[in-house]
Amino acid sequence: MIDRTHIRALVTSAALAAGVLLAGCNGEQLSPSSKANRPIPDKLLADIETKNMDKASPILVRLFKQEAELEVWKQDRNGKFALLKTYPICRWSGDLGPKVKEGDRQAPEGFYSITPAQMNPTSAYFLSFNMGYPNAYDKAWGRTGSQLMVHGDCSSRGCYAMTDEQISEIYALGRESFFGGQNAFQVQAYPFRMTPQNMARHRNNPNMPFWKMIKEGNDHFEVTKQEPKVDFCEKKYVFDAEKPAGSTRPLTFNASAQCPAYQVSPEIAEAVQDKQRQDELKTAQLISRGTATARSRAGIDGGMHPVFASKLPEGEAAIDKDVTDYTVAAYLPAPGTIPAHATLPKAPETAPSFSFTSSSNSEPVVAVTSTTPAASSNASASSSEGFLSKLSRSVGLRGSDPQPAVAPAKPTAVTTAPKAKSPGPTREAAKSTPPRVIPLDRSQQAQAPAKPAAPAPATTAAAAAPAAPASQPSLAGAQPAVQANSFDSRWSTVR
Repeated sequence: MIDRTHIRALVTSAALAAGVLLAGCNGEQLSPSSKANRPIPDKLLADIETKNMDKASPILVRLFKQEAELEVWKQDRNGKFALLKTYPICRWSGDLGPKVKEGDRQAPEGFYSITPAQMNPTSAYFLSFNMGYPNAYDKAWGRTGSQLMVHGDCSSRGCYAMTDEQISEIYALGRESFFGGQNAFQVQAYPFRMTPQNMARHRNNPNMPFWKMIKEGNDHFEVTKQEPKVDFCEKKYVFDAEKPAGSTRPLTFNASAQCPAYQVSPEIAEAVQDKQRQDELKTAQLISRGTATARSRAGIDGGMHPVFASKLPEGEAAIDKDVTDYTVAAYLPAPGTIPAHATLPKAPETAPSFSFTSSSNSEPVVAVTSTTPAASSNASASSSEGFLSKLSRSVGLRGSDPQPAVAPAKPTAVTTAPKAKSPGPTREAAKSTPPRVIPLDRSQQAQAPAKPAAPAPATTAAAAAPAAPASQPSLAGAQPAVQANSFDSRWSTVR
């Protein structure tokens, strides 16, 4: 009888070969000397052996936008996943938050599964793998987009871009895991590392309900060091669902339908609840101590790890000094070749005004406001006060300032989601910065200090629907970003 591992290797080889035929557009064929077949470097193989792992054991990938870092985890010989290597991301585009529609330049956030067919050995950007966006959750919310990749070339239009040398290693690790029998490896994409510090800093962001939902998957992985099983129902993520005790019917999930009866292993559920309670307590303590909210990105297009930015002209000014939990230090040599077309993250010279609105039964949406300065509205209201009103107030007949005669225009929501019940407050965007000044270092927009929030109650074992966003001022910063100057002209080829 043929060994089962050999059968899996043959099937995987066939899938990879099929990927070549489907993805090939530049004439390159998969050969023993091709870039897609390059071996894992000797140093990385030595690290694999040192960490009690096998060359062909399963892998798992985690992405963090704010820190611009990609982690490759690998299963060790004890059956647990352990961190193998952290790769700095050369470029990602868009803003913190999930991808919503085609052309918004947003890199996806969420959980995605990568099969051999999604590996692209003939990518126009050296090597790549397709993240599989949109997944069932994205589709349930009507989100659109295609060809969202992790690839080389350090250029992004909604992707996570590495250097060619980095993607060569990551691709080889994925390829070997398929040859070892892994059917698909999981990619977990987050806005930032899901720590209490980051949750406190971004507490006013309208994407927080979504981030709390995917943090639950992060917590499942953190406490078990196993790839969490991901399902979708009622337009939400469900992690590690099992059949209820005594049930004989298989679980059937539909992203847009009601969740079936399920349970989470008591051991996992208790560990996740304990972690959530601790994280929520630390988050509340940080807020009560006056932890500042994250500065507005105000249209900044994506990010770049400091190890790359520090090597480019004016790159030091583009590094976000608020981020302190980098794993890869900026002073290290750049891991790979930075192409001449690599661009720093930057915002348009003049950013339009905008605010956020959300409701308890819909996904967070962006609401664009009028570009009329608030000062002009105040001046208009002040001039409308009559002589008698001023006189009566001066002699004490009115004890408060007059209300404006004309209220500021309400923002007009640009979304396909249900209309929010109570639109959030509007705030002017930051003033335009002088030419050549990197917007990451500009002064933070003026805003009222946020009141300390009480600790949130612990969630239940089964995955719950995303919590409604708190009714407090929202930070600006998730408007569509401008296109990169050098990338669109090179996007005519297939990845």
